Amino acid sequence: MHKIILTAAAIAIVPQVAAAQTLPTPVIAVVDSNKAANDCNACRTAGSQLQQQRQAAEQFQQTLLVPLQTEQQQIEAAAKALGNKEPDAALKQRGLAFEQKYKSAQQQLTQRGQTLERNRQYVLKQISDKIQPAVQTVQARRRANLVVDASSVLKFDPTLDITNEVIAELNRTLLSIATTAPAQPQQTNPQGR
Repeated sequence: MHKIILTAAAIAIVPQVAAAQTLPTPVIAVVDSNKAANDCNACRTAGSQLQQQRQAAEQFQQTLLVPLQTEQQQIEAAAKALGNKEPDAALKQRGLAFEQKYKSAQQQLTQRGQTLERNRQYVLKQISDKIQPAVQTVQARRRANLVVDASSVLKFDPTLDITNEVIAELNRTLLSIATTAPAQPQQTNPQGR
């Protein structure tokens, strides 16, 4: 009898719990975050500045490597002219000096590449830090309870797209983007005992 009363009480509670779990009608919005990150005014300017940095790096690479290629060809021609003879001290010294120049150029190019990548990551971080609040602002304005990225949706009605509104919000809140990353802190090596 006691089990019957508990079962009846549980059955009576289930409709009340179900009613308490009623979900709101979904209001869905879709944003193309890649488009927003590329098309806002400050984003375009930063992208252009990063492109200029890449072009400068490519010119720097040419400035370093073209003379080295010429020098390498000259050294190889001099070695080939010797046939099977042992290179003299001067040619050996030229070869060693060339190797040092080549290593130095490679280090400079590696550093330049790392700087470019740090700058790119810094720009992306600044954009990323502002996209989320921009999406939230537009989401609140549109009273959407779900926002999904266009890259994760197979197909959607264009009326759900809030990308242009997010871009407008970014244009309002993200006025400029620094394209030079702060210097990395110097790592200090503690003295071992």
